[in-house]
Amino acid sequence: MSDSVSAPRSRPIAWSVLSLLALSTAAYALIAYSWLAPSQLVDPAMAAVFEARYALLMCHISGAACALLIGPWLWLERLRRRKPALHRWLGRSYLVLGVAMGGSAGLLLALTAQGGPTARLGFFCLGSAWLLSGAIAFARVRAGDLVDHRRWMLRNYALSLAAVGLRALMGVSGLLGVEFEQAYPVVAWLCWLPNLVAAEIYLRTSAARPGQDAELRSLSVARRG
Repeated sequence: MSDSVSAPRSRPIAWSVLSLLALSTAAYALIAYSWLAPSQLVDPAMAAVFEARYALLMCHISGAACALLIGPWLWLERLRRRKPALHRWLGRSYLVLGVAMGGSAGLLLALTAQGGPTARLGFFCLGSAWLLSGAIAFARVRAGDLVDHRRWMLRNYALSLAAVGLRALMGVSGLLGVEFEQAYPVVAWLCWLPNLVAAEIYLRTSAARPGQDAELRSLSVARRG
């Protein structure tokens, strides 16, 4: 089968898989941390930090969950074309309630994260990149550059999926018998750097779909006019 036929079919599958992972991660985090004490979810040292900064923790979890829940709907082209006003409101909610709130709280939590300086720096860089890419995406859409806006939103959502990678990688490390103190500093970087690399590869290959970029350029011109 040619790439021109298989590629369109692969995109809905990838969207469905990523959406399922994002939704399940968000649901788990919201339910677990709302109903259970941190001591029932993480090791005692981390639980003590979480309990001391519980309000900040819930702001981060709520923001990240919001981004994970809204994000998949922003990539539905049919929704963007048929209900542009809804797409815009979802985008604003994603950036403000999700990225801005979750990222700001995440930066503060990173300062006292378990795993030592390596883990703290990894999470701090993640939070900074998440906030910065979201700010750039917002600035580009305000400037009417929908093509660049889409690219920065893709990078931003790749960083949102760090929440999925964090839990998956910690689960795998636990199954492999790797101690938390050894795994966490590494996972603090691995949960998001590969996502960002994958997003850049996608944007720089034929999967970026120049046809869609042409459509967004025409919309950008129309909005500026």
